[in-house]
Amino acid sequence: MKVPFLDLKSQYVSIKEEIADALQQVLDNTAFAGGKFVEEFENEFAAFCNCDHAIGVGNGTDALWVALLAKDIKHGDEVITVPNTFIATAEAISICGATPVFIDVKEDTYNMDPDKIEAAITPKTKAIIPVHLYGQMADMDPIMEIAKAHNLFVIEDASQAHAAQYKGKKAGSIGDLGCFSFYPGKNLGAYGEAGAVVTNDANLAARMKMFRDHGQIKKYYHSIVGWNARMDGFQGAVLSVKLKHLEAWTEARRKNARLYDKLLGNTADIVIPKEADYARHVYHVYSIRTKNSDQMLQQLHDKDIYCAMHYPVPLHLQDAYKDLGKGKGSFPVAEICAEQQLSLPMYPELTEEMITHTASEIKKLL
Repeated sequence: MKVPFLDLKSQYVSIKEEIADALQQVLDNTAFAGGKFVEEFENEFAAFCNCDHAIGVGNGTDALWVALLAKDIKHGDEVITVPNTFIATAEAISICGATPVFIDVKEDTYNMDPDKIEAAITPKTKAIIPVHLYGQMADMDPIMEIAKAHNLFVIEDASQAHAAQYKGKKAGSIGDLGCFSFYPGKNLGAYGEAGAVVTNDANLAARMKMFRDHGQIKKYYHSIVGWNARMDGFQGAVLSVKLKHLEAWTEARRKNARLYDKLLGNTADIVIPKEADYARHVYHVYSIRTKNSDQMLQQLHDKDIYCAMHYPVPLHLQDAYKDLGKGKGSFPVAEICAEQQLSLPMYPELTEEMITHTASEIKKLL
């Protein structure tokens, strides 16, 4: 049996008519760059996240970047984040001229360890970016308490956490700003590149709208130096359609995760994901840990079961960040997670038969 890691086509087929109608409306209105369909999605997504404002941008990296710019992050500043994430989290900090300062993560959730934050704070520290990895939110209460005590602001990297919750609060709604990616493979994915920032601060929202559109307050009147980071109309229309289905898709992911848990939970040499007591995990990724993850990845591939590794090299060990001088052993939990993690097939349309087959083959290999 072939088990794809991700199957975007099956989801598309289920909403094909809705998508066709939405794209036709964009064509009929010739609303291609920004415009009414982006605005409609922004309003819908802000309401979904229980926030006052959502600002649509070109991708998730843009979201992080404009959020940092809106809070005046610049050369000489430091921003605390984690090394076990996609490079965009740190990249956005670097592009602002600031320095990412990594801290280790918790071994049970793979998210930022709040106990490590205060030791990393210096007079140059301006912000904290917790990453809600794999679809589970970081432990936000202690993070926010530390930020408040040290006059720091918090940007949630919620790129993998659409619809995730922390003590009943939606991802993106707790920090000063929340950043989302709508890359096609995300739980809420566009049909191309797109992203958004959510906030309850009207002034920050206004600044980000200027940054994404060449610093304009109105056409040809530029208050600041900005950039072209707009969301296009097609993506806004597609995302509006898909947002209506997100809760149902999320529950399907959670159901699939429970089946994986049942089948693999008592298996020797396998650590399954833990849903924290405070969390509603949305399982963007269902990542197990095993000592021979690279070998198992290849063996499962040979059996037509397609898995992945997120992320095999932590950021502090990447060549791009070797100048930070953080060698192997600097963040031991993040490093051992990188060595051992294996991401199994996970998407709403995954069948019980596929999950059972995948779990069975894993047990055979062990």
